Amino acid sequence: MLMQPKLNLRVAQKQVLTPGLVQMVSVLALNKLELQEMISNEVVENPLLEEIEEHGESFEELAGREGDRELSAEQKATEADRPEKDPFDEIDMGNYFQEYLDPGYRAGGMGMEDVDTPSFENFLSKPSTLSDHLLWQLGSMSMRPELRAAAEVVIGNLEDNGFLLLNDEDLAALDDSGKATPALMAEAVGVIRTLDPIGVGARDLRECLLLQIAAAAREIEGALLRAHHHDHEEGMSPVPALQARREQLKLACRIVRDHLPLLQKRDLRELMRLLSATGNEVDAAIDAIKQLDPRPGQRYNQSETRLIEPDVAFAKRGDEWVVVMNEEDMPALRLNAGYRRMLRMKDTDREVKEYVKERYRSAIQLLRNIEQRKNTIVRTCESIVRRQGDFLERGVDALRPMMIKEVAEEIGVHPSTVSRAVANKYVHTPQGVYELRFFFTEGVGGPEGGDLPLMLLKKKVRKLIEDEDPRRPLTDDVLAAELQRQGIQVTRRTVAKYREDMNIPSTHQRRRRM
Repeated sequence: MLMQPKLNLRVAQKQVLTPGLVQMVSVLALNKLELQEMISNEVVENPLLEEIEEHGESFEELAGREGDRELSAEQKATEADRPEKDPFDEIDMGNYFQEYLDPGYRAGGMGMEDVDTPSFENFLSKPSTLSDHLLWQLGSMSMRPELRAAAEVVIGNLEDNGFLLLNDEDLAALDDSGKATPALMAEAVGVIRTLDPIGVGARDLRECLLLQIAAAAREIEGALLRAHHHDHEEGMSPVPALQARREQLKLACRIVRDHLPLLQKRDLRELMRLLSATGNEVDAAIDAIKQLDPRPGQRYNQSETRLIEPDVAFAKRGDEWVVVMNEEDMPALRLNAGYRRMLRMKDTDREVKEYVKERYRSAIQLLRNIEQRKNTIVRTCESIVRRQGDFLERGVDALRPMMIKEVAEEIGVHPSTVSRAVANKYVHTPQGVYELRFFFTEGVGGPEGGDLPLMLLKKKVRKLIEDEDPRRPLTDDVLAAELQRQGIQVTRRTVAKYREDMNIPSTHQRRRRM
């Protein structure tokens, strides 16, 4: 059966975002620093846009400049009446010989040479990652080329926390040379586990902790060996303390290797029974485990500090709170007058005119979108100020529930517009710097018939759990009953949900059995 092409006409209605609307949406979502970068790029790409030099001479500067002119004229007249000097007399012989005959170092002073110091930027470097740290150590070790290549494959597949989730067979399959075997990869994993930080290359938490306990035990054995070969004064020998530490690590090893679930449940009574150990011995072993790092690679994969500059500020003028846009260092734009004249000139080439028209429309659209962004942010913030006046006066405990939908209806825009207007933007308030999204939170039935923000509800739940008896931790039912006694209408299921959101363990996991 032959397939023949056919033409069909179909009428349909679709919503299509114009380039200008797409730009307006994207500009609204930018914070101040991102907007500055975008404007800089647009100025480079669009010749019709140019920045306005806002520096202008003040009256005092202008008067001072006129005074300098008069003084300069007087000096010239005075110098004309003076006799001519011998050019040889104007040579500073002291500096001349000091420059060419000085033996070397000279302290700063008059007539000394100014040496340009290197820029501070030359000393800046990006933070070292876990991979960088491990590869640096690997480079100082002597090993077979194929083992080194396999170790580099292992390093490249470590998680940010230092764990290795792939088995030896999967690692061998990732080797581009095709010469790697599971046995070679197992040997490479062993090499990685000898590097700093100890625990890197483990495949689960138990293995990670055991590697660190084993390394600590080796250090204790070495210290004991050295202590036995040295003479110590009576009562000053470190051997008893080292031996006690060795016993702690042995018990810690048994707990991690055989009873890690009981440790996570904090079932001390069952641990004492299974290990045939006293409560003090188990506590000491657990303290030793607490000193271990469950994520050894995380310290080398710290996220870089993000620069935050508030887009707006809430300031009080008299008895009224006002919204102030932070436009410091924000480039002021205008259209280039030369290109505008080109559009009115009859002898301008047609293609040039079309290009200038297109760039002109793009520039106008950008200026409008920037102004629209400012208006939307200001109107959104004015609505926030009207609703959160108590917060600005008294602090977080006075925060009121507020929904994005409510603000959108008040200022007459779509909720998605408000969401973009507050995204990644910060505000400076008398209570500190906050993200604008911080003010939008759901509410639950609070005391005296009012609504309580979820943030404050979570804060109360955390406080109740922090103050509980670890031997008799509060259940979700008890927490809900206590909150209801304070006038907060909340169910057990809601309490459990918020407790899990804050990564707080359950009652059974929090219980500490003695």
